[in-house]
Amino acid sequence: MRYNLTMEFTEADVYQKLSNVIDPELGINIVKLGLIYKVLLVPESGRVKITMTLTTPGCPLAAVFDGMLRDSLFGLPGLDPDHDVDIELTFDPPWVPDMMDEEAKAELGFD
Repeated sequence: MRYNLTMEFTEADVYQKLSNVIDPELGINIVKLGLIYKVLLVPESGRVKITMTLTTPGCPLAAVFDGMLRDSLFGLPGLDPDHDVDIELTFDPPWVPDMMDEEAKAELGFD
């Protein structure tokens, strides 16, 4: 376990990187879709904890999201996404279209 008492990036930096992950079925980034519930930086351990969901519990692409998220975080200073990132998948609360931002709703015809 490594200790990094000062992280060289912010929660906003993580969200920015995660916004590069495009949902393969919907073609919209996972942040705009409201799939990222929480990003927590833990400087004491040098870890990033991400809590996320999927649009449905039976999403056939669930297995690919872990790698997509980790890949998107490469380049954050001092972070090794393969070892320093914990991704928790939850369905509580379940995702609903109201969790999307206005731009995503408009793109999918929910406005």
